[in-house]
Amino acid sequence: MACFATKQPLLLSLLLAIGFFVVAASAGSFYESFDITWGNGRANIFENGQLLTCTLDKISGSGFQSKKEYLFGKIDMRLKLVKGNSAGTVAAYYLSSKGATWDEIDFEFLGNLTGQPYTIHTNVFTGGKGDREMQFHLWFDPTADFHTYTVHWNPLNIIFLVDGIPIRVFKNYEKYGVAYPKNQPMQIYSSLWEADDWATQGGRVKIDWSNAPFSASYRDFNDQSSCSRTSNLTWVTCDPNNNSWMWTSLSDRQYGQMKWVQDDYMIYNYCTDYKRFPQGLPKECTKLE
Repeated sequence: MACFATKQPLLLSLLLAIGFFVVAASAGSFYESFDITWGNGRANIFENGQLLTCTLDKISGSGFQSKKEYLFGKIDMRLKLVKGNSAGTVAAYYLSSKGATWDEIDFEFLGNLTGQPYTIHTNVFTGGKGDREMQFHLWFDPTADFHTYTVHWNPLNIIFLVDGIPIRVFKNYEKYGVAYPKNQPMQIYSSLWEADDWATQGGRVKIDWSNAPFSASYRDFNDQSSCSRTSNLTWVTCDPNNNSWMWTSLSDRQYGQMKWVQDDYMIYNYCTDYKRFPQGLPKECTKLE
């Protein structure tokens, strides 16, 4: 982990200008942290609030969202994905703000035929613009047990981690004219839904509804390292001097871990797709610092 104390005065001013966040202090139950928002009974909370499941059948999927909004945080969730033939299903887990120029940080898990690997789809939206996809396979079976998926979002970078191993970093390159999500608070959303027009092999493999209902499970939500609010009336300033996660970027060891993942398990990187960007790659793709 690396801390950037020399940058704290500037970024503290930024945070004070943004406004009034309270540091999350607990990793409570799903009853305390989330609302089930759709699915007509297909999403449910069990084990005294410690387990949440979403299901998908031919009629509907299901989903939930956080009670809080976040502006920066290290947010963990443990997921166990749909078993067996999950082709055509998508389990989405992401942060998003609202409005036409929203910001968004995405994990999406694209199902596949039995025995074939899941695809992790990641993306970052700023001001309503995405097109920053990176996709990976996994080095384990994500349907056999729970694994931790983390978004670590601070003023310096957005780090995507799986079981504590970084798979992707999106850096703050505002000085080069690249927009960075820093002003719009986001809620956490998750859903299990039908997307067989694109999710598996570009839509060539459809859902086999004989395997329904499909189910994904969630445990151990943790937002202790975050700045959040529950309403417009509860903003309290975060203290950058006491929250080291706000100044964390990857260590040399973590860069080595990320290189291993990207060398061995990355299957798509928008930053190498010259056909998609014939006029030149996006600016953030060309920066080496």
